[in-house]
Amino acid sequence: MMRVGNIENAQLARQVNRVGAERGLRLGYDKSSVSHWRRGAVPKPAVRPVLLEALSRLLGRPVTSAEVGLGGCGPAGSPDVVTGVVELGRADMDPSRRAVLGAGLYSAVAAIPSFDDVRGAERIAASRTARIGAADVVTVRRMTEHVAGILDELGGAHARPMAGAFLVNTVAPYLGAAGTDAVQRQMRSAAADLVYLAGWMAMYERDHARGQRHYVQALRLAGQADDHVTYCRTLRGMALQASNLRFGRRALELADSAAEAAPAAGPRLTAFLRGQQAHGAAMVGDRRQALLRLRETEDALGRADGHNDAVGGYDRAAYEFHVGHVLWELGDQAGSVRALRRSNAARPAHERQGRVHATGLLASRLMTMRHVEEACGVWQGFLDDYAGIASARGDEHFARLRASVRPYGAIPAVRDLAERARQVALLKAA
Repeated sequence: MMRVGNIENAQLARQVNRVGAERGLRLGYDKSSVSHWRRGAVPKPAVRPVLLEALSRLLGRPVTSAEVGLGGCGPAGSPDVVTGVVELGRADMDPSRRAVLGAGLYSAVAAIPSFDDVRGAERIAASRTARIGAADVVTVRRMTEHVAGILDELGGAHARPMAGAFLVNTVAPYLGAAGTDAVQRQMRSAAADLVYLAGWMAMYERDHARGQRHYVQALRLAGQADDHVTYCRTLRGMALQASNLRFGRRALELADSAAEAAPAAGPRLTAFLRGQQAHGAAMVGDRRQALLRLRETEDALGRADGHNDAVGGYDRAAYEFHVGHVLWELGDQAGSVRALRRSNAARPAHERQGRVHATGLLASRLMTMRHVEEACGVWQGFLDDYAGIASARGDEHFARLRASVRPYGAIPAVRDLAERARQVALLKAA
């Protein structure tokens, strides 16, 4: 008999259907299905991990297959960190691998290792023949910056396979090479930054399960490197992912953990962390904390020097973007729109992918407010950038553009926009 506690059958069925949809499964379970499971029927293999995640979300803690009486259908144990990097990198290199159904599920209740848990927890077996030095560390860091630049300008669909190939063909062998203790720690730190960036790209491309797995590998590498900054930055990335998926409480927990775990942070890192805390607080309706964190973010950013890291950087555009999120969550729609406009005005010209997302969000919010003609003007700016990048997040905004203007076809600005969108769609399909 499957054990599911005191959860109502209909409630569990709805959650299983929702989680299945995240995985691309069209499920139609109802309370009678859960009754059958309780009496001993076993869900199909493809549904079992969906059921475990659904139960975990309802109970607010990880649930194992053995706990609910499903035997050994749970996920396999974590591979060693180099194997994990190679597996994820290969998937990022090849879109057909990413499309495999068995890619896994994003877990809203996954246990996150503390820094003490991962600090020095694993030792990578070093090769007797290969050896690395400081120049190899520089190579990884420069390549990470290069990939981040391509991501900004051309989109994640171009940058993500490059990162995957570099992880598999160069970084993984470096991680297994001999070297001084200092160089090996520096290499793990550099690798953690690139794996963090790969996780961010996977999240941005809506491949959330792999994004989460990348982030966990980055945490492990940061621990091996004794790199507290990258560990905290990765936790913050995980908070952003949870907020994107509308898990507000989880987003706040991860953002708070990142801030609490942060070492003596410089002002730019402090702003990076506090801004995410502000968004998480707003998502759970804590207005006082959200506005306090925004003030702390702005104050820290005002004290930062002129250098902004390519990975995990934070600037005025990012701050205003957070303001826009916070105000929208708190019900100030007009204030949110103004903040998103300020964000785009402050954004460096080469950050096209970020501008596509911010502009798409701005136009969508204007449509929600029924400012249709104003939204059309913003959508036109969105198309200027979208035509030149390859990004799943951009594709999502483009689909929203076409759906949102459909009811307003009598408005000339809408007709012009719809025709241009049609042309862009043909260009993209060519």
